[in-house]
Amino acid sequence: MTRQLADFDWIARPYRVLEYLTLGRMLERTREYFLPLLRDSTHALVIGDGDGRFLAKLLHANPRLRATATDSSATMLELLCRRCNPFAGRLQTQQSDARLTLPHTDRPYDLVVTHFFLDCLKQDELLDLVQRVKPLLAPCALWVVSDFRIPAGSLYLPAWLYVRGLYLCFRILTGLRTTRLPDHASAMRDAGFVCIGRKYLLAGLLAAEIWQNDAA
Repeated sequence: MTRQLADFDWIARPYRVLEYLTLGRMLERTREYFLPLLRDSTHALVIGDGDGRFLAKLLHANPRLRATATDSSATMLELLCRRCNPFAGRLQTQQSDARLTLPHTDRPYDLVVTHFFLDCLKQDELLDLVQRVKPLLAPCALWVVSDFRIPAGSLYLPAWLYVRGLYLCFRILTGLRTTRLPDHASAMRDAGFVCIGRKYLLAGLLAAEIWQNDAA
């Protein structure tokens, strides 16, 4: 079955402004929450970082790090390369759909970064991605995840409506076919990853997580 690709080129340039207008800097805070724990990593796979704001800060904070960034959007990669230009010697990019192709690597990655990317996948696509990333990783590699979530309790309905509204907007603007949040935690656990840190922000609507590859 052919997998339809969402087109993020149209929203790439205004994305930062749209993000700030809706949630201020909360998405940024979520992406950067575990940044201080990533300064010992040396080889990173960054999937769908958008315009590269996080990757630029990661490369600045960790002078030893070399990164490979992959994105299906040519415009997003263009913005990422421009923002990360001071670190161009430590950066490789590949335009591809991670559901279909992952960058070739000669040595294992010790860090994977997926900020607000896994929520673009359907559950079967997420399961497949995790299984294909796993063999590319070093023992005890870290995987940083930022994502939306729907908290329990009194905020369940407002959060559910908000997330459904986001999916509707992205479907109109990009053609994204996903309509609900996948369960990335179960997929990660089933593949042998252990969550070693988690932080909820914005009353639980946002989650920052750091997982570790359990080599044993």
